[in-house]
Amino acid sequence: MASAISANKAELLAIANSVASEKMIDKTIVIEAMEEAIQKSARNRYGAENDIRAKLDPNTGDLTLWRVVEVVEEVEDYFKQVDLKQAQKLQDGASVGDFIVDPLPPVDLGRIDAQSAKQVIFQKVRDAERERQFEEFKDRAGEIITGVIKSVEFGHVIVNLGRAEGVIRRDQQIPREAARVGERVRALITKVERNNRGPQIFLSRAAPDFMRKLFAQEVPEIYDGIIEIKAAARDPGSRAKIGVISHDSSIDPVGACVGMKGSRVQAVVQELQGEKIDIIPWSEDTATFVVNALQPATVARVVLDEEDGRIEVVVPDDQLSLAIGRRGQNVRLASQLTGHQIDIMTEEEASEKRSKEFAERSKMFEEELDVDETLSQLLVAEGFAMLEEVAYVEMAELAAIEGFDEELAEELQSRAIEALERQEEAHRTARRELGVEDAIAELPHLNEAMLVTLGKAGLKTLDDVADLATDELIAKKREAPRRRNNTDGPPMRRPQREQDKGGVLGEYGLTEEQGNEIIMAARAHWFEDEEPASAPAEEAADADSTQ
Repeated sequence: MASAISANKAELLAIANSVASEKMIDKTIVIEAMEEAIQKSARNRYGAENDIRAKLDPNTGDLTLWRVVEVVEEVEDYFKQVDLKQAQKLQDGASVGDFIVDPLPPVDLGRIDAQSAKQVIFQKVRDAERERQFEEFKDRAGEIITGVIKSVEFGHVIVNLGRAEGVIRRDQQIPREAARVGERVRALITKVERNNRGPQIFLSRAAPDFMRKLFAQEVPEIYDGIIEIKAAARDPGSRAKIGVISHDSSIDPVGACVGMKGSRVQAVVQELQGEKIDIIPWSEDTATFVVNALQPATVARVVLDEEDGRIEVVVPDDQLSLAIGRRGQNVRLASQLTGHQIDIMTEEEASEKRSKEFAERSKMFEEELDVDETLSQLLVAEGFAMLEEVAYVEMAELAAIEGFDEELAEELQSRAIEALERQEEAHRTARRELGVEDAIAELPHLNEAMLVTLGKAGLKTLDDVADLATDELIAKKREAPRRRNNTDGPPMRRPQREQDKGGVLGEYGLTEEQGNEIIMAARAHWFEDEEPASAPAEEAADADSTQ
């Protein structure tokens, strides 16, 4: 490139064409880089204070060099200004205030200038190449791409993608998969970012979407949209589950994904280093989908708790280990696939849980309503779990219970309301003992039990509540999933993490909208404090109008 600056015009064009072709960038960018390099070198010769321009004709290779000067009455800067008399010699009709061109002879660049020009051209070309790479890949996130492993640095795999490089970070690789320099590798483009050193192309072989795209390549029905992968979950390198549905009733989605003698799924399994894949029919019915997701285990019963997003699954004793899977893998993947937290228990455990809940609720009704054991158990058997349900249910529904009449139903409702009032008064007393101010009690959606909880958390003034974010107030606690060893030992739970703690009132099931209303009401007094400041001005205005 050093000889390019002093070369003849044919050689300049040849070099420009060669660089543009090699780097796959527009020839115009190379020409502009050459012009910029020549301008820089010319300033070194004629003085950096000069405004020197260069123009290289892309067709003929002719080089034009000139200096731009301003026409003034009295010259102060001899590098950028010229008087009117001299200006009219350069350009007929020049007048004060015009900018005119002062032609310069071609420069014969020395070795140092040529080296400087070379660096300018290389930098310009590198910048153009990086921009081209970014433009080429910026919209390709979600595509599978094939490249050659260039190197492995600190566990991260650098992949040559032809005209750019990508990286498979350690956490996006399939565990125990050996990465050998020179081998071809397929990966999913997850993200493309602009960077000073060129585009950062992040690749993944561990993402569930990588498996989705592989199936789309192997199963024409998925590519055509006849079969859809509705959900996917992976334990990379070990096991995966996908939920599929067919939009054509004549096509079996599971069979189409498996292929003749398993040919289609085996092609994906081989690419994923032997990862076992369970292909499951997807269903809009959550319970049905959960049963399918826990295959190959047999499920006896499913209980949904839509409010908390949890699912309780009851399995026969001999199916427990199979349902949970080795190290909890089967139930963990099923939870990811369905988007619900799944608790696995045996029929014996479920029976014990129901018996315990039945006894606790019966005891509560017996004490709070002052009724005998038979009557309290009858209420629980009919589905009543809380005093509020008895107090505010339709009278006819309560009287319709076998052995009840309208008089008994009315008496039970009256006792339930009295019990709720006693509880509320007890909570009110506890709240005041905790020092929670009465102003908080006036906030919407809060009852005395909630106020006690706030007090125990140290939230005793309006400002304390107003300073909270909505999630800090009402986010539900996310409990750890139940786990078991493969032995018959007791259930195990992982230690509670900080992010599992939830909001202060998370146990009460408040909605996000209700949480926002509570916090905005607590902040209302902040804005009321601003109103008195405008009152004197308003009074003065009223006084002026009466005079």
